[in-house]
Parts: sequence; structure tokens; C-alpha cells
Amino acid sequence: MVDTSRRNLLFGRKPQTIAAPRPPWSKPNFVDICTRCGDCVSACPTQIIRVGDAGFPTVDFAHGECSFCGECSRVCNTKAIEQSAAEPWSLRAVRTDNCLALKNIECRICGEVCDVRAIRFELAIGKVAKPHINTEQCTGCGACVAPCPSQSLNILEITT
Repeated sequence: MVDTSRRNLLFGRKPQTIAAPRPPWSKPNFVDICTRCGDCVSACPTQIIRVGDAGFPTVDFAHGECSFCGECSRVCNTKAIEQSAAEPWSLRAVRTDNCLALKNIECRICGEVCDVRAIRFELAIGKVAKPHINTEQCTGCGACVAPCPSQSLNILEITT
């Protein structure tokens, strides 16, 4: 098996990273019309909108969850973020193999903090209950990310 980090170093490639999500209701041409004024960063009551690469606002779920209050949209003068009846984004929670329950250690924190109950636990006799994420029900709010003791939840773009 080839070590990809070594191969990337040898061939001058940057390692693959997951792009930080944009604020909810960001338009497809967000980068073209956002002026990087920071108004959405200041307006976010949960403080998850942060200044990211090149000064563009991004969402960091390590600091909390999105309440979908619409404040970021309300203060966006360029309408790069514009609240609509459509879903705010196609982000959903995804569990990694670091999950404590998958290692047979009892943990249900993610399910306890999920207000929409998108994370359910499958019981099995003599085993620890395993979490299952219903992506149809998940809003991608990120409430499950910060409390996870093993950092095994990510909020990712789900394409259909």
C-alpha cells in the first residue's frame, strides 16, 4: 500500500481536505457575489459562521450548531445568502469509524442532542447500541458534532 501523504509530498500535491461549508442558503455563485464584509459572521447568534479561506465566511460546527434563524441572510446586502423556502443546504451528518459505539463503548450523546431525532440507536442483545443516521430526517444543523467525544461525526454535502 502506498502512503498517500508521502506521495503527495514527493509529487508536490496538496493533501485532499474537505471544503468548509458555506452559510445556509448560500447561492451557487456565492464566491462571485460575496464581498467578504463579515456581516454574517457578526450576526450569527451561535457563532458558527467564521472567516475562512480568502476571507469568505464558512461554517464551523466545532463551535455549535446552526439554528436556521436566518440572521446571516437578513444582514447580507449582496444577497449571496438569501433565505428561501428551499432547504438551507444539502449538508447531512455522517458517522466515521471512530464512533465509540462501534468500538463497543456505550455512548449516545449524538442521539441525545439531535432535536429532529435523525440519529437513532439499534439495540442488540449483549452488544452496545449502534447509531444510525437517517439522512432524510437530518437537517445538517451540526448539533451532534461538537459534543461527540470521539469527533466521529462530520457534516458533509450529500448529493443525490
